[in-house]
Amino acid sequence: MTGTDPSLPDGVERRVIDGDERLCTRGAPVYGEPTDDEWRAWDAGRSKLGGMLELGMDTALSGGERVLYLGAANGTTVSHVADFAGPTYAVEFSPRPVRDLLDACKPRSNLFPLLKDARRPETYAHVVEADCDVLVQDVATRGQADVAVGNRQFLADDGRLLLAVKARSEDVAAAPDAVFDDVLADLESTYEVLETRPLDRFHEDHLGVVATPR
Repeated sequence: MTGTDPSLPDGVERRVIDGDERLCTRGAPVYGEPTDDEWRAWDAGRSKLGGMLELGMDTALSGGERVLYLGAANGTTVSHVADFAGPTYAVEFSPRPVRDLLDACKPRSNLFPLLKDARRPETYAHVVEADCDVLVQDVATRGQADVAVGNRQFLADDGRLLLAVKARSEDVAAAPDAVFDDVLADLESTYEVLETRPLDRFHEDHLGVVATPR
């Protein structure tokens, strides 16, 4: 049983699994998510991008994009992205989650893991394609706007930045709304912000941002 949703990219569907309608992609399971034949549920409670899609944000994803994903961690979200995207570069700084990320890459020939620091894009500039269609960012660090600005070099002029701002990673003591305002202000020189939406339904003190290069 499926549900057609024009806001979702090709390769992402709403399907009923275990009695509930779930966002799903077609691919090998990664984190113990429920499955139905070749389809796997995309848990928005464990994925900021999944939350953005569930909330109906206009990500402009259509399927088949070249993607640079910053903050790939264990591969939970980036594996879903690789299920419907084209070449997908997964940058993760911590060695331990990269071990799990490597397992997610094995059945996905288009998913390329990079044990690199997203704050130092020069260290992977020789690997990542120029003119990526999408930059997905989900990093737990201070200076999240700086990371997005530094990695703009990989994004096509008409590409999209899909950013999940983590307020507590910027300043654990500040009000999240104030943190979000500061991050958005720091993006302004490089990106035009098209849409923002709180992700609190799935992720407390997070803001989803869709932007395009200026």
